[in-house]
Amino acid sequence: MSAPSTRFMDTEIPELAPEKARFHVLPVPYEKTVSYGHGTAHGPGAIIAASGQLERWDGSSDPGAEGIYTWPAVDCAGEPKRVIGDIAAAVARILALGKLPVVLGGEHTVTWGVVQGYFEAGVRDFGVVQVDAHADLRDAYEGDPLSHASVMRRIVEAGIPLVQLGIRAFCEEEVAARKKHKVIAHDAAQIVPRGIDQIELPADFPQKVFFTLDVDGMDPSVLPATGTPVPGGLGWYQTLSLFESVARQRSIIGFDVMEFAPIANFHAFDFAAALLTYKLMGIVQRSARAQG
Repeated sequence: MSAPSTRFMDTEIPELAPEKARFHVLPVPYEKTVSYGHGTAHGPGAIIAASGQLERWDGSSDPGAEGIYTWPAVDCAGEPKRVIGDIAAAVARILALGKLPVVLGGEHTVTWGVVQGYFEAGVRDFGVVQVDAHADLRDAYEGDPLSHASVMRRIVEAGIPLVQLGIRAFCEEEVAARKKHKVIAHDAAQIVPRGIDQIELPADFPQKVFFTLDVDGMDPSVLPATGTPVPGGLGWYQTLSLFESVARQRSIIGFDVMEFAPIANFHAFDFAAALLTYKLMGIVQRSARAQG
Protein backbone atom coordinates (compact mmCIF):
# COMPACT_ATOMS: atom_id res chain seq x y z
CA MET A 1 0.00 0.00 0.00
CA SER A 2 1.38 3.40 -0.94
CA ALA A 3 2.03 6.02 1.74
CA PRO A 4 -0.63 8.71 2.21
CA SER A 5 -0.04 11.83 0.15
CA THR A 6 1.42 14.85 1.86
CA ARG A 7 0.84 17.18 -1.09
CA PHE A 8 -2.51 18.64 -2.17
CA MET A 9 -3.59 17.17 -5.53
CA ASP A 10 -0.25 15.45 -6.03
CA THR A 11 -1.66 13.20 -8.77
CA GLU A 12 -2.84 16.13 -10.89
CA ILE A 13 -0.52 19.05 -10.23
CA PRO A 14 3.27 18.89 -10.60
CA GLU A 15 5.44 19.73 -7.63
CA LEU A 16 6.65 23.31 -7.77
CA ALA A 17 9.06 25.48 -5.84
CA PRO A 18 7.19 27.67 -3.32
CA GLU A 19 7.77 30.86 -5.29
CA LYS A 20 6.14 29.32 -8.38
CA ALA A 21 2.79 28.48 -6.74
CA ARG A 22 0.01 30.92 -5.90
CA PHE A 23 -1.92 28.76 -3.43
CA HIS A 24 0.02 27.63 -0.37
CA VAL A 25 -1.67 24.85 1.58
CA LEU A 26 -0.73 24.78 5.26
CA PRO A 27 -1.93 21.74 7.27
CA VAL A 28 -2.48 22.47 10.97
CA PRO A 29 -3.66 19.30 12.78
CA TYR A 30 -4.36 21.10 16.06
CA GLU A 31 -6.93 19.66 18.46
CA LYS A 32 -6.87 20.83 22.05
CA THR A 33 -10.21 22.28 23.16
CA VAL A 34 -12.90 20.42 21.21
CA SER A 35 -15.95 20.00 23.42
CA TYR A 36 -17.98 17.21 21.81
CA GLY A 37 -16.86 15.00 18.93
CA HIS A 38 -13.15 14.55 18.29
CA GLY A 39 -11.02 13.92 15.22
CA THR A 40 -10.19 17.35 13.81
CA ALA A 41 -6.48 16.59 14.17
CA HIS A 42 -6.96 14.06 11.36
CA GLY A 43 -8.77 16.55 9.10
CA PRO A 44 -5.86 18.08 7.19
CA GLY A 45 -4.32 14.71 6.35
CA ALA A 46 -7.64 13.28 5.18
CA ILE A 47 -8.35 16.30 2.98
CA ILE A 48 -4.91 16.14 1.38
CA ALA A 49 -5.15 12.38 0.84
CA ALA A 50 -8.57 12.71 -0.83
CA SER A 51 -7.45 15.64 -2.98
CA GLY A 52 -5.53 13.27 -5.23
CA GLN A 53 -8.88 12.08 -6.59
CA LEU A 54 -10.04 15.54 -7.71
CA GLU A 55 -10.25 16.71 -11.29
CA ARG A 56 -8.13 19.76 -12.08
CA TRP A 57 -11.00 21.38 -13.99
CA ASP A 58 -13.41 22.47 -11.28
CA GLY A 59 -16.34 23.00 -13.65
CA SER A 60 -15.48 26.60 -14.46
CA SER A 61 -11.69 26.93 -14.49
CA ASP A 62 -8.40 25.23 -13.59
CA PRO A 63 -7.23 26.57 -10.21
CA GLY A 64 -4.29 24.18 -10.32
CA ALA A 65 -2.84 26.18 -13.21
CA GLU A 66 -1.96 28.84 -10.62
CA GLY A 67 0.25 26.32 -8.82
CA ILE A 68 -0.36 24.69 -5.43
CA TYR A 69 2.39 24.23 -2.88
CA THR A 70 1.87 22.18 0.29
CA TRP A 71 3.91 22.94 3.39
CA PRO A 72 4.77 20.33 6.02
CA ALA A 73 2.18 20.19 8.78
CA VAL A 74 2.69 22.55 11.70
CA ASP A 75 3.88 20.68 14.79
CA CYS A 76 0.90 20.94 17.12
CA ALA A 77 2.40 19.27 20.18
CA GLY A 78 3.06 21.42 23.21
CA GLU A 79 1.55 24.51 24.76
CA PRO A 80 -1.25 26.28 22.85
CA LYS A 81 0.49 29.67 22.84
CA ARG A 82 3.58 28.10 21.28
CA VAL A 83 1.48 26.34 18.63
CA ILE A 84 -0.42 29.53 17.82
CA GLY A 85 2.90 31.33 17.49
CA ASP A 86 4.17 28.66 15.10
CA ILE A 87 0.99 28.94 13.02
CA ALA A 88 1.47 32.70 12.85
CA ALA A 89 5.09 32.33 11.77
CA ALA A 90 4.15 29.86 9.03
CA VAL A 91 1.42 32.14 7.66
CA ALA A 92 3.74 35.17 7.78
CA ARG A 93 6.30 33.18 5.80
CA ILE A 94 3.72 32.47 3.08
CA LEU A 95 2.71 36.13 2.95
CA ALA A 96 6.35 37.20 2.70
CA LEU A 97 6.49 35.20 -0.53
CA GLY A 98 3.47 37.13 -1.81
CA LYS A 99 1.32 33.99 -1.86
CA LEU A 100 -2.20 33.11 -0.72
CA PRO A 101 -2.52 30.96 2.40
CA VAL A 102 -4.98 28.04 2.34
CA VAL A 103 -4.99 26.69 5.89
CA LEU A 104 -6.45 23.29 6.75
CA GLY A 105 -7.43 22.60 10.38
CA GLY A 106 -7.76 21.34 13.00
CA GLU A 107 -10.05 23.01 15.48
CA HIS A 108 -11.15 26.59 14.89
CA THR A 109 -8.64 28.01 17.38
CA VAL A 110 -6.18 27.68 14.49
CA THR A 111 -7.72 30.75 12.85
CA TRP A 112 -6.47 32.97 15.67
CA GLY A 113 -2.93 31.86 14.84
CA VAL A 114 -3.60 32.53 11.16
CA VAL A 115 -4.82 36.07 11.86
CA GLN A 116 -1.75 36.74 13.99
CA GLY A 117 0.33 35.65 11.01
CA TYR A 118 -1.20 38.49 8.99
CA PHE A 119 -0.38 40.88 11.82
CA GLU A 120 3.23 39.66 11.83
CA ALA A 121 3.40 40.27 8.10
CA GLY A 122 2.22 43.85 8.63
CA VAL A 123 -1.30 43.24 7.29
CA ARG A 124 -4.04 44.71 9.50
CA ASP A 125 -6.41 46.41 7.07
CA PHE A 126 -8.63 43.40 6.49
CA GLY A 127 -11.93 41.93 7.60
CA VAL A 128 -12.97 38.36 8.32
CA VAL A 129 -15.99 36.59 6.87
CA GLN A 130 -16.95 33.44 8.79
CA VAL A 131 -19.13 30.49 7.82
CA ASP A 132 -20.01 28.52 10.94
CA ALA A 133 -22.79 26.92 12.94
CA HIS A 134 -21.46 28.61 16.09
CA ALA A 135 -20.68 32.25 16.80
CA ASP A 136 -17.39 31.46 18.62
CA LEU A 137 -17.67 34.79 20.46
CA ARG A 138 -17.42 33.61 24.07
CA ASP A 139 -14.75 35.37 26.11
CA ALA A 140 -13.66 31.93 27.32
CA TYR A 141 -15.09 28.44 27.21
CA GLU A 142 -14.52 26.06 30.12
CA GLY A 143 -12.09 28.70 31.42
CA ASP A 144 -9.98 28.76 28.27
CA PRO A 145 -9.71 32.03 26.30
CA LEU A 146 -7.91 30.15 23.51
CA SER A 147 -10.84 27.78 22.99
CA HIS A 148 -12.34 27.07 19.60
CA ALA A 149 -15.50 28.68 21.04
CA SER A 150 -13.63 31.95 21.65
CA VAL A 151 -11.66 32.37 18.45
CA MET A 152 -13.87 35.07 16.92
CA ARG A 153 -13.90 36.97 20.21
CA ARG A 154 -10.12 37.20 20.05
CA ILE A 155 -10.33 38.40 16.45
CA VAL A 156 -12.90 41.16 17.00
CA GLU A 157 -11.08 42.30 20.15
CA ALA A 158 -8.02 42.76 17.95
CA GLY A 159 -10.04 45.28 15.92
CA ILE A 160 -10.82 43.09 12.90
CA PRO A 161 -14.33 43.63 11.45
CA LEU A 162 -16.39 40.43 11.22
CA VAL A 163 -19.27 39.15 9.10
CA GLN A 164 -20.90 35.88 10.17
CA LEU A 165 -22.84 33.56 7.84
CA GLY A 166 -25.02 30.59 8.76
CA ILE A 167 -24.76 30.86 12.56
CA ARG A 168 -27.48 28.96 14.44
CA ALA A 169 -25.98 28.15 17.85
CA PHE A 170 -24.99 30.95 20.21
CA CYS A 171 -25.55 32.19 23.75
CA GLU A 172 -26.60 35.50 25.29
CA GLU A 173 -22.98 36.46 25.95
CA GLU A 174 -22.32 36.14 22.24
CA VAL A 175 -25.36 38.24 21.35
CA ALA A 176 -23.92 40.99 23.55
CA ALA A 177 -20.48 40.58 21.96
CA ARG A 178 -21.99 40.96 18.52
CA LYS A 179 -23.55 44.28 19.52
CA LYS A 180 -20.40 45.56 21.24
CA HIS A 181 -18.11 44.72 18.34
CA LYS A 182 -20.61 45.58 15.59
CA VAL A 183 -20.55 42.11 14.08
CA ILE A 184 -22.66 41.77 10.93
CA ALA A 185 -24.71 38.58 11.01
CA HIS A 186 -26.65 36.71 8.33
CA ASP A 187 -27.82 33.84 10.49
CA ALA A 188 -29.06 30.50 9.21
CA ALA A 189 -32.64 31.22 10.26
CA GLN A 190 -32.69 34.20 7.89
CA ILE A 191 -30.78 32.87 4.89
CA VAL A 192 -31.32 29.10 4.77
CA PRO A 193 -35.15 28.88 4.55
CA ARG A 194 -35.15 31.62 1.92
CA GLY A 195 -32.31 30.11 -0.07
CA ILE A 196 -30.32 33.35 0.09
CA ASP A 197 -26.96 32.76 -1.55
CA GLN A 198 -25.70 36.32 -2.04
CA ILE A 199 -24.84 38.97 0.53
CA GLU A 200 -23.89 42.61 0.18
CA LEU A 201 -20.99 43.79 2.31
CA PRO A 202 -21.26 47.29 3.78
CA ALA A 203 -19.42 50.02 1.90
CA ASP A 204 -17.08 50.59 4.84
CA PHE A 205 -16.09 46.93 5.20
CA PRO A 206 -12.36 46.44 4.42
CA GLN A 207 -11.38 45.75 0.84
CA LYS A 208 -9.22 42.80 1.90
CA VAL A 209 -11.02 39.75 3.32
CA PHE A 210 -9.86 36.59 5.02
CA PHE A 211 -12.51 33.87 4.75
CA THR A 212 -12.81 31.23 7.47
CA LEU A 213 -15.03 28.22 6.88
CA ASP A 214 -15.91 25.89 9.72
CA VAL A 215 -17.42 22.89 7.95
CA ASP A 216 -20.15 22.65 10.58
CA GLY A 217 -21.54 25.82 9.02
CA MET A 218 -22.81 23.49 6.31
CA ASP A 219 -25.80 21.31 7.04
CA PRO A 220 -24.88 17.85 8.40
CA SER A 221 -26.88 16.30 5.55
CA VAL A 222 -24.11 17.66 3.31
CA LEU A 223 -21.04 17.31 5.52
CA PRO A 224 -21.63 15.52 8.84
CA ALA A 225 -17.93 14.82 9.48
CA THR A 226 -17.35 17.44 12.15
CA GLY A 227 -17.25 17.58 15.93
CA THR A 228 -20.49 19.46 16.63
CA PRO A 229 -22.94 19.18 13.71
CA VAL A 230 -26.03 21.39 13.95
CA PRO A 231 -29.13 20.93 11.77
CA GLY A 232 -30.41 23.77 9.61
CA GLY A 233 -27.13 24.72 7.98
CA LEU A 234 -26.00 25.91 4.58
CA GLY A 235 -26.25 23.74 1.49
CA TRP A 236 -23.33 22.91 -0.80
CA TYR A 237 -24.16 25.35 -3.59
CA GLN A 238 -25.36 27.99 -1.14
CA THR A 239 -21.99 27.91 0.64
CA LEU A 240 -20.07 28.29 -2.60
CA SER A 241 -22.35 31.07 -3.85
CA LEU A 242 -22.03 33.03 -0.61
CA PHE A 243 -18.24 32.81 -0.84
CA GLU A 244 -18.38 33.86 -4.48
CA SER A 245 -20.55 36.87 -3.62
CA VAL A 246 -17.91 38.00 -1.12
CA ALA A 247 -15.07 37.37 -3.59
CA ARG A 248 -16.79 39.48 -6.26
CA GLN A 249 -16.95 42.45 -3.89
CA ARG A 250 -13.56 42.22 -2.19
CA SER A 251 -10.05 40.82 -2.55
CA ILE A 252 -9.67 37.43 -0.84
CA ILE A 253 -6.25 37.41 0.84
CA GLY A 254 -6.52 33.87 2.17
CA PHE A 255 -8.94 31.31 3.54
CA ASP A 256 -9.12 28.33 5.81
CA VAL A 257 -11.22 25.17 6.15
CA MET A 258 -11.63 24.18 9.80
CA GLU A 259 -13.14 21.50 12.03
CA PHE A 260 -13.28 18.65 9.51
CA ALA A 261 -13.23 15.38 11.46
CA PRO A 262 -13.11 12.39 9.11
CA ILE A 263 -15.33 9.40 9.79
CA ALA A 264 -13.68 6.03 9.26
CA ASN A 265 -14.77 4.24 6.08
CA PHE A 266 -16.84 7.21 4.86
CA HIS A 267 -14.39 8.62 2.35
CA ALA A 268 -17.13 10.55 0.55
CA PHE A 269 -16.84 13.21 3.26
CA ASP A 270 -13.05 13.43 2.88
CA PHE A 271 -13.58 13.94 -0.84
CA ALA A 272 -16.26 16.58 -0.20
CA ALA A 273 -13.94 18.56 2.09
CA ALA A 274 -11.11 18.35 -0.45
CA LEU A 275 -13.40 19.42 -3.28
CA LEU A 276 -14.73 22.29 -1.17
CA THR A 277 -11.17 23.51 -0.63
CA TYR A 278 -10.38 23.32 -4.34
CA LYS A 279 -13.66 24.99 -5.32
CA LEU A 280 -12.78 27.93 -3.07
CA MET A 281 -9.41 28.18 -4.84
CA GLY A 282 -11.27 28.32 -8.15
CA ILE A 283 -13.52 31.13 -6.97
CA VAL A 284 -10.48 33.09 -5.78
CA GLN A 285 -8.80 32.52 -9.14
CA ARG A 286 -11.77 33.67 -11.20
CA SER A 287 -12.68 36.65 -9.01
CA ALA A 288 -9.09 37.92 -9.11
CA ARG A 289 -9.08 37.66 -12.89
CA ALA A 290 -12.39 39.52 -13.11
CA GLN A 291 -11.00 42.28 -10.89
CA GLY A 292 -7.88 42.54 -13.03
